[in-house]
Amino acid sequence: MSEYEADVLVVGGGLGGLSTAMFLARQGVRVLVVERRSGLSPYPRAAGQNPRTMELLRIGGVADEVIRTDDIRGRQGDFVIRLARSVRGEVIRTVSESFSEMIAATAPCTPAGWAMLSQDRLEPILLAQAERHGGAVRFGTELVSFQQDGDGVTAELSGPTGPYALRCRYLVAADGNRSSIRESLGIRRYGHGTLTHMVGVIFDADLSSIMEPGTTGWYYLHHPEFTGTFGPTADPGRHTLFAEYDPPKGESAEDFTPQRCTELIRLAVEHPSLQPRIVDIQSWEMAARIAERWREGRVFLVGDAGKVTPPTGGMSGNSAVADGFDLAWKLAAVLHGQAGPGLLDTYQEERRTAAELVVAEALAIYAQRMAPHMAEVWDRSVGYAETLLGFRCRSSAVLATDDDPARVEDPLRPSGRPGFRAPHVRIERAGERLSTIDLFGDGWTLVAGALGEGWTAAAPAVAHDLGVPLRTYRVDDGIVDVEGTLAHRYGIGKNGASLVRPDGIVAWRTEECAHPEATLRDVLRRVLSR
Repeated sequence: MSEYEADVLVVGGGLGGLSTAMFLARQGVRVLVVERRSGLSPYPRAAGQNPRTMELLRIGGVADEVIRTDDIRGRQGDFVIRLARSVRGEVIRTVSESFSEMIAATAPCTPAGWAMLSQDRLEPILLAQAERHGGAVRFGTELVSFQQDGDGVTAELSGPTGPYALRCRYLVAADGNRSSIRESLGIRRYGHGTLTHMVGVIFDADLSSIMEPGTTGWYYLHHPEFTGTFGPTADPGRHTLFAEYDPPKGESAEDFTPQRCTELIRLAVEHPSLQPRIVDIQSWEMAARIAERWREGRVFLVGDAGKVTPPTGGMSGNSAVADGFDLAWKLAAVLHGQAGPGLLDTYQEERRTAAELVVAEALAIYAQRMAPHMAEVWDRSVGYAETLLGFRCRSSAVLATDDDPARVEDPLRPSGRPGFRAPHVRIERAGERLSTIDLFGDGWTLVAGALGEGWTAAAPAVAHDLGVPLRTYRVDDGIVDVEGTLAHRYGIGKNGASLVRPDGIVAWRTEECAHPEATLRDVLRRVLSR
């Protein structure tokens, strides 16, 4: 019997931890999640799944379920973001005209759309999928301490039946902003730091006489008496209000009694006699911080343990899912003997850079919507679409052929260069209309030009010899290039090929077809740290 009870122990059952577990379990990795709470969080935080997240959730096998569960728009109409004095008052600016326009803006970049599930609706889907594939979760269980060595990690846990030790190969810290694992490793953080302090109120109220029928959305409120946000939840009649407070002025979370929160709700919706039912009141710090290291030996940080970002722009939860996917495919490759341990070093290189983009964009959006006095951070943004879909990965898992220092590109004009997302091109396979994006995930993919028979002939032998899952497609042989643009947009011509990672990132490409078997074997060895 193996001394390891799990290949990977994940500490924390939030979006980052459950995403990591789901993606690992689907690849046959024995994964265990421990969560100190008695169950999943019931609070509607981190709402919204952007198209990049939906691409990853498709690979995880849950995108269709997410879409089916996303009933906010079906019940309440299109989703609009506004800056206003109050929910019923003067609109200062409309940030997003409609959810439909957001979908239309990204449609040229990806077949994936948007969804609006809050964290409390998405997490059960991730957990159920992880369990379907053999993953496990233990609630009411806390990590007390851990020790790592050259072969694994020994974790001391405390659960409902008392303390016990567990041996695993790798440990994932998904234990949030105040990560005790990160702190125990002495990992420092950098960034802007504290932005503001917030109190969040979840309440039930019938606002049908206040809200215009068929409209919903998120309001950034600049009321004369407070600054905050107001928005819906997935539960009919349930809403959220977040209000800022300023400790240097002597304000504290304790000031937000149920009576005070009721007063703020009435101000927000301009209904002096409204009697809301307060469901919950919680305080939290809005901040921007990034961990200096995302890996320490056999321990990895994901989600808020690695970076904390303002919720503006809805990127925090999305980037946690992306952390989980990136770490999962790399851990699985190493555990299955497909890659060398050096591949795990690329997790820190790629995800910390992605975190810097996300935090900069969220800071810029925060300044634009809530803190205009912070205009100096606006220039650090590279653009919302560029952050979501135009980012570039730089690590040994990418064989770049150019020295362009740009961190992003315009996703509406994808280059197909190594490090960027493989372009979305419409294709047909077996009579079915698809996107090239639909070809990626659960392994490596080789896309060859129309005259690249050498690549598709060489790939099976290389995949077998290296023990690496590799699917191959050639234009006009297996896939039809509907618009005749694939070879150009992928930069492979008629003779070349593009090697795409499990996450849809181009790892390498060429326009030539010289020595395909030797070349492909060498490329895979290099990007997999073999």
